[in-house]
Amino acid sequence: MLHDAKADGRKEGNEQDGAGRRREAVIPCGLYKQSLKGSVVIFDWFGKAKRREQAQEQALRLGEIGRGLPLLHGLTDDEWQRLAGLAVGFLHDKSLLPINGMLVEQEAALVALQAVLPVLNLGEEALAGWQEVILYPDAFVTRDLWFDYAGLAHEGEQVLIGQARQDGPLVLSLPAVADSPELDGWNVVIHEIAHKLDMLNGAPNGYPPLHKGMSREQWASDWGRAYDTFCRDLDTSPDGESEQWPWLDPYAGEHPAEFFAVLSEAFFETPHWLQCDLPELYRHLAAFYRQDPVKRLPEPGESLVPSATGEGAG
Repeated sequence: MLHDAKADGRKEGNEQDGAGRRREAVIPCGLYKQSLKGSVVIFDWFGKAKRREQAQEQALRLGEIGRGLPLLHGLTDDEWQRLAGLAVGFLHDKSLLPINGMLVEQEAALVALQAVLPVLNLGEEALAGWQEVILYPDAFVTRDLWFDYAGLAHEGEQVLIGQARQDGPLVLSLPAVADSPELDGWNVVIHEIAHKLDMLNGAPNGYPPLHKGMSREQWASDWGRAYDTFCRDLDTSPDGESEQWPWLDPYAGEHPAEFFAVLSEAFFETPHWLQCDLPELYRHLAAFYRQDPVKRLPEPGESLVPSATGEGAG
């Protein structure tokens, strides 16, 4: 197996899983303007103003958009407030750079809301150390240097829909971003943010910096054993998919870093399957992300029904 030491990317082939599921949201018009220097859009509602009143208005607008996303179903009012605040900060602190076109409010909101969900209880500092989010209108081609397990250097092109670069930006395909909020275990934004969190203590290897009280030895043992089992399952499968965990994307077998990122997707989108089949990894992810999605998301096959109080409306 090969691994790019500088960049982890979601390959184009996985984009088919989310085809045809784009959702349109009603977005207030007239909230952005075109930069005179190029195609970068500067949104008035997350621009330079730092007044408290404007920040509250921004958070309310993002909340209106986010409540239509299945991914965010079941959040409490307090969680909504904190998520929207983190999204406002993300749009203010990061540079969203669309390639070959303009970026509309809905696209910016979808990037921000999904990007901050994994750090809802970790804080914005977990996303520090990088500035740019490069957004392509479709899958994109990268040419990178990577090393195999024998230490030999290789250089080649890849067609990707997402990439988290250790040397800088987050790179995403906008159609893949739009397809990601469904509860199908596939989310390119969460996948790449998981890589960014994994990179906080060096090259991505599926071993992010753990919180106080979490056992490094237990993490390494449980994740290593599950990864080896999954890879053996793939190797003996006639169709290249896991027979033991059929809900788990085979891309997770590419490298321990991809195993962590793909399981992070499952944690936030199909947590019941993960908790049932890999309970020890679910517990590790719940401790790492400081969230418990099983408590707020419906089981597979159940409909998304808002609560009677309005809390958790999705």
